[in-house]
Amino acid sequence: MPQLTVVSRSGEEKTVEVAEGLTVMEAIRDNGFDELLALCGGCCSCATCHVHIDPAFADKLPAMSEDEDDLLDSSDHRDATSRLSCQLPFTAELDGLKVRIAEED
Repeated sequence: MPQLTVVSRSGEEKTVEVAEGLTVMEAIRDNGFDELLALCGGCCSCATCHVHIDPAFADKLPAMSEDEDDLLDSSDHRDATSRLSCQLPFTAELDGLKVRIAEED
């Protein structure tokens, strides 16, 4: 099963196995990372699932939608590696992806 490494805000790393069909947000939420709020449940209507992705995987991710881009603009912690984890389907191609949960706005 593909693996995802999640880095908490405090710097703690945990690697989890991710079932096919989940988003990165669901994988993080379902594995006990309470600091990723994901308030809208994956509807791309908030930015509470903001993560910073490993740049080595950027070309393997789907293009950012205009809605995702607009929501990320509302974050003081946005950078070139910012994505909304609800918009990232986790596939076998992403095995080994590392994400860091963004600071809370």
